[in-house]
Amino acid sequence: MNPDVFTLTNIIVAITCLISFALMNNSAAKSKLLFHPVTIQKHGQWYRFLSSGFIHADVLHLGVNMFVLWSFGSAIEKYYYPAVFGDAAATNFLILYFGGIIVASIPSFLRHKSDPSYAALGASGGVSAVVFAVIVFDPWQNLYLYGIIAIPQILAGVAYVAYSWYKDKAASDNIGHMAHLTGAAWGFAFTCAMNFDLFTRFITKTLAGPSWL
Repeated sequence: MNPDVFTLTNIIVAITCLISFALMNNSAAKSKLLFHPVTIQKHGQWYRFLSSGFIHADVLHLGVNMFVLWSFGSAIEKYYYPAVFGDAAATNFLILYFGGIIVASIPSFLRHKSDPSYAALGASGGVSAVVFAVIVFDPWQNLYLYGIIAIPQILAGVAYVAYSWYKDKAASDNIGHMAHLTGAAWGFAFTCAMNFDLFTRFITKTLAGPSWL
């Protein structure tokens, strides 16, 4: 049996998919896991900071999050974190991902704790954390938009931050752009804080530019 099947990334993806699919059309059960600041504050249901990361609005929402998590999480778990953190790699990966889900919800909690109409769900904060952790290691490595268009990760990251900031200020949709920003910041900061040499190496690599220049 292939041991790579039982990586933490694959286990998280599998559990998230199972729970999300099971509750996708079950509004009553889903409501018990939603991130709902008013309920959290009123009833002390702090578990919602984390449980909301296991449910998604629809198949597309789930599919995008889990595909990105699988792609970048596998790289972090198998190559990047083990090379730097050794035996602590698995623990740090779990803190990176689940910490991203929790931390990403803090601004929304502070902003909407008196707004009963606000609720959120999805693993985007954790996924953003994992993506930006990868950027720390290889800022000029290409990622492929739609599997075809090559974009250096650092440029994609800057564009992602700018877009999320703009859309959060515009407040023109129901997407948690601030959660994306906060999750990304957590992934970058946590990874660098665990080994500050990574930050100096990130600066050096970024200033050096891509190898093809």
